[in-house]
Amino acid sequence: METTTPARAADPSGVPAPPRLGHSPALSSGAGRAVARIAAFAVCQAAMIAGLGLLITGPARNLWPLSAEDALNDAFERVRNDALTTASAIASGAGDTHTVVGVTVLCCLALLVVPPLPRWRAALFLALAVWLQSLVFLLITEAVDRTRPDVERLDASPPTSSYTSGHTGAATALYAGLAVLVLSRVRGRWGRVVAVLLLLIPLLVGLARLYRGMHHPSDVVGGLLNGALSLFVVGRAVLADDAWAARPPADAVDIAVAAAERRPGPSREAAVVIVNPTVTDTATRDRLRLVLAQRGYADVTFVETTERDTGGGQAADAVRGGAGLIVACGGDGTIRAVADALAGTGVTLAVVPCGTGNLLARNLGLPLDPADALAAALTGEPRALDLGTISGDGIARTHFTAMSGAGLDAAVMGSTSDRAKSALGWPAYVLAGLGELRGPRMRLAVTLDGAPALHRTARMVLIANIGTVQGGTALVPGARPDDGLLDLALFDPRGAGGWLRAAGVLLRGSRPTGTAGGAHGGPVEFFTFCRAELTFTRPQPREVDGDPVASGRRIIAEVRPGALTVLLPAGEK
Repeated sequence: METTTPARAADPSGVPAPPRLGHSPALSSGAGRAVARIAAFAVCQAAMIAGLGLLITGPARNLWPLSAEDALNDAFERVRNDALTTASAIASGAGDTHTVVGVTVLCCLALLVVPPLPRWRAALFLALAVWLQSLVFLLITEAVDRTRPDVERLDASPPTSSYTSGHTGAATALYAGLAVLVLSRVRGRWGRVVAVLLLLIPLLVGLARLYRGMHHPSDVVGGLLNGALSLFVVGRAVLADDAWAARPPADAVDIAVAAAERRPGPSREAAVVIVNPTVTDTATRDRLRLVLAQRGYADVTFVETTERDTGGGQAADAVRGGAGLIVACGGDGTIRAVADALAGTGVTLAVVPCGTGNLLARNLGLPLDPADALAAALTGEPRALDLGTISGDGIARTHFTAMSGAGLDAAVMGSTSDRAKSALGWPAYVLAGLGELRGPRMRLAVTLDGAPALHRTARMVLIANIGTVQGGTALVPGARPDDGLLDLALFDPRGAGGWLRAAGVLLRGSRPTGTAGGAHGGPVEFFTFCRAELTFTRPQPREVDGDPVASGRRIIAEVRPGALTVLLPAGEK
């Protein structure tokens, strides 16, 4: 739990403390100034469009082309047929409030959770543009009272002014906003094609509103103008290179780190940050460097993992070099490799989740934002955690921190491509798992702590040091990384009913504990042990902390109680 000094507090020397680890005035985005400018321009936008509406309904209402609007509405009414009416209903629905709100929410969530993530500026741009046009629309309908066209209307008439077209304005803000984002990120012909298709949607919505007798042509033009101006105002504030919500200068982190290093405080031992370059960008490294500087780590070295050495060699070198703190920044595979090298050394590890699963970090109660996770760890205390060891035919003895196994889960890990994980994140495992559900059962013998062997069939075998996976699901209820034991889960559901019963066990979060001499316990069985030997009748796919390893017929797993020292937030268990 974070216990840093409040923003205005000062240390005994009178030097102001930073508001939060990983943050600094040097990294200020000027958001307050941007909000003030958006508000000012929104007032001008509303005044301009409302003034145009008062002109249309007042002095200019008998001037061309406004004088021809009624004839155009009559022409749309005369050409109606079943096919066009159906098409217009579909097009009009694209600008309906529920549709716009739903699509906006889904797109913003995608921008925040689909790698590379999160795209905060893009999500903020889209959400603010849609919100701003809605706000201006409501102000205009209060200021300009205009009746709807004198034709048969195909939709229920809402109790608002005909000016402006809210459907058209909302569609412009949403779909034209998406076109802007596509053009800024998708290069080549396909990006332009998608952008053009998106830009056609507001025009089709406006045309549909005219066909259905809901608006005058000038109402549609007002809606297009409202949506376009909302995009311009918000885009200027958020997306432009010289945006009002300005990006920090290129050397902002250097300024912040230098300021942190000048603050009086205890100097700490050297720290080595081991980063997986495939999942850790420059901005993340800069924030980690700032967090460490703010906690007194002036001697910090960043070392990258490689395809051949995923963290173990770098951690061993750091220990030999006298590092007092090792920071492992990557996914579960990187954390496992570093932990394997640190086992039994007493050197403290800080876990920084940057991968797809991040199972250990989730179970340790760490935030999933890398800088926040490091800040939480550095304000916590060292704890001794267990490690598991695993070996077998084709597996050299190694440690694992989270889960290892054989069968369905290992097959899923092996069939999930790096591209899918990069694009979808952990849901890629779920999609891959659907294709593996019909895999054959395993036959195995299980020997726990020297007791007589248990003979079982199973679709999946999990050896767990932790219990919870993504979404908070307790896949192995009761498994803890500090209880001096490992947990074994045997999943053997049969048919849809078996899968439902297994899901019920997991949703309850409780476990019927197996015993060494017990009979088969249903679709899921759980055991605890210090040493286990699993022997399969034929080679099975296997995995260690999410990384596929060679298929084989034997697994030996043992617990090493308290073998790893990890910094954890105060109060976490």
